[in-house]
Amino acid sequence: MAQVLYITANPKSIESSVGHRVGQAFLKAYCETHANDEIQEINLYEEKFPIVDRDILNSWEKMRRGGIPFSDLSQVEQRKINALNQFIDRVTSADKYVFVSPMWNWSIPPRLKEFIDSIVVVGKTFHYTENGPVGHLIGKTAIHIQVSGGIYSQGPLTKMDHSHPYLKQVLNIIGIHNVEVIYVEGHDFERDRADEIIRKGISDAEKRAMTF
Repeated sequence: MAQVLYITANPKSIESSVGHRVGQAFLKAYCETHANDEIQEINLYEEKFPIVDRDILNSWEKMRRGGIPFSDLSQVEQRKINALNQFIDRVTSADKYVFVSPMWNWSIPPRLKEFIDSIVVVGKTFHYTENGPVGHLIGKTAIHIQVSGGIYSQGPLTKMDHSHPYLKQVLNIIGIHNVEVIYVEGHDFERDRADEIIRKGISDAEKRAMTF
């Protein structure tokens, strides 16, 4: 039995979001073909999760450079560090990851960036060596469903995509090297083909879910 973490980063409703519709199609097909797997969902715009703030940064600074033990941190700092560590443990316990996000201003939504900053932590999900960072999440897999109104996976606008390439690089750093992507794109630029593009995205997601 595998544990799957399904992560969405879009404040829109399922009815008004192409990404949510494609993601839900993926999830339904996955559940039908992997009945014994356990699915956990995190909607980053609905669930409150610990983020890296001033207290967290100060705590890390005290412990790493000041040599201060965890027990000497303030109660607020201890509580926040514990909450962050528990969240990281929850995320890293998964075997597979499904990310569903739109491209906003050629990058990822801010809540997804906060999520990344909360889990990409030295000593927890990776460590540094003289040859560079080494990830701890070896053997895990991920797929990214990226939705954009324009076309950025190919052609002259590929250099403007700072969304999927960034997410893939971050996942590689923490040890997840098997990272796939399903692009659902162009429905705003080619409005006469919008329904066709979305239907294809749903079909692609359903097919890939069966063997993910």
